[in-house]
This record gives sequence, structure tokens and C-alpha cells, in this order.
Amino acid sequence: MADRVPLDFDPPVRVLRALLLGVDDDELLAPTPCPGWSVAALLDHLMGLTYAFTQAARKRTDASGVTGPPPEPAADHLSRHWRSRLPVQLEELATAWKEPAAWTGTSQAGGVTMPANAMGAVAMNELIMHSWDLARATGQEYAADPRTLDVLIEFLSQGPAEGTPGMFGPVVPTDSEASLLDQTIALAGRDPKWKPPRRRAERAA
Repeated sequence: MADRVPLDFDPPVRVLRALLLGVDDDELLAPTPCPGWSVAALLDHLMGLTYAFTQAARKRTDASGVTGPPPEPAADHLSRHWRSRLPVQLEELATAWKEPAAWTGTSQAGGVTMPANAMGAVAMNELIMHSWDLARATGQEYAADPRTLDVLIEFLSQGPAEGTPGMFGPVVPTDSEASLLDQTIALAGRDPKWKPPRRRAERAA
């Protein structure tokens, strides 16, 4: 059924689930490419967004996190059961966006209503961006399907260079040799060259 919809969430969900296995408890307070967010806050955000975008795909307008903006992510808000719950929510997200009906009409998430195909692109962008955030923050490798990145680059290129408050930061300049992933990261307002202050290997030494 995935070939009947614009974007297939299964591959990035598998990648993110693998990344979650590589997160150590002592990394939860480590910084991420998201200014002011620790790894724990990022995971809290992933918990919220996976639920909200799943409800958006299902056209649910009576669920929490759909009609109003989400709370600011925080380490203190992260469920202690995130290791078991987040993988399940990711699978639910992928399943919900496999339905062709998810991509038709309009959808609502975080108090924002937009065409469903645009909402699906936003959901995919969130998944890709925050997977990259998590990988960088925890010293893991990350790769995404070039076909998905092509779609996101086209989508993100339509936005203003100064960014969209609450969604995307100002576009970060890249050179002509930048990879598709780096181009996508930069268009979403992140620095593709971002690295944490201390790498995992240094902490283990």
C-alpha cells in the first residue's frame, strides 16, 4: 500500500527505532542541535509529535495535541516508559499514513489545519529532522532515503528563507557539494556541521 501514498514512513521509522536502542541513560541530559533541548526533551517532543501526527492522519479532531499547540518539550515531562512506548507510537504513525485517505482533504495537528498532503510532509520532516538530531546528539550514524529527501527539499524550498516560527529556523547556507541530507537539514534551519561538545567516545574513555 505504501506505493499508493506520497511518502512511506516505514523506512525512517525503522531507522529511528534503531537509534533509540543506542541512547544511553547518561546521554539524556546531553545537548542536541535543537537550541535549549536536551536528548530527554527531544524524546519528549517525539512522544508528542508521533501521537499528534497519527491522529492527524486518522482525521481525529477530538484528541489531545490536535486542536491546540503542544506544550514545550522538557526532560521532566519525558515518560519513564519512553523506551517501550515510543517505538509503538512510531509504528502507529507509519501505519496511519499508509492509508490513502490520510493524504486527502485537510488535517489538523498542534492547532494548525492544512491540506493533508502538506501535513504528511510536515510529519515526515519532523521525523527525519529529529532522527538526525538524536543521531548527532548521541554520536550515531544517520542516513535517509534520497527519494524522501527529494520530496522534503522541494517542500522546504517553498518556505521563506527567514524560517517559519514554531516550525523551521532560518535557512542555513550550504555549498554546492552538500549532500541531499545536508541540504534538507539546512533548509529546515539546522547546521549540518553541528556536533555535540563531547563525543560518545570521549565520555567512554
